[in-house]
Amino acid sequence: MQAQLAVGLLETSSIAKGIEASDAMCKMASVSLVKTAVIARGKYTILISGPVGEVESSLRAGREIAGKTKIDEVIIRNVHSQVLEALEKRRPVESLGAVGIIETKEAISTVMAADAAAKAARVHLLEVKTVVGGGKGYVTMTADVGAVRSAVAAGISILPEGMLVSHVVIPQAHEQLLKTIAR
Repeated sequence: MQAQLAVGLLETSSIAKGIEASDAMCKMASVSLVKTAVIARGKYTILISGPVGEVESSLRAGREIAGKTKIDEVIIRNVHSQVLEALEKRRPVESLGAVGIIETKEAISTVMAADAAAKAARVHLLEVKTVVGGGKGYVTMTADVGAVRSAVAAGISILPEGMLVSHVVIPQAHEQLLKTIAR
């Protein structure tokens, strides 16, 4: 299911410029500041959501302020609702089927992979973690093995070259994983 919202992500090489850009982004348009984070090597990420036009205007303002410190930006139109529901938190399930994991080098790539995976197959996104040690991110999901394979394939296919760290499909996840990845 799509949320009829867009998400915009901006990454800067400067923490100070990132904070200034996030302020400008919120002042420019009616968006929600979903998350900001300092990540590896002093980079700063900003994640906003809202109607497509508002997110586009907001990103434009952020890009202007970031200037030469802008590393990357992306807008995902009609983001899948599960992406926002699973962002930085676990969505519990009672039991696991197959489990899929996509690990990326950057926060923006993680959100892109999660959205593509959720749109490609009927999976339950367990978690979309955009910032872990070293600046990496990952998305976890569960469903029947065919759906998980399709979702993982779609998620990794959308990633820019060099952004994939690893991907795994566990066909029959052991019930003990429920305690660590799904609660």
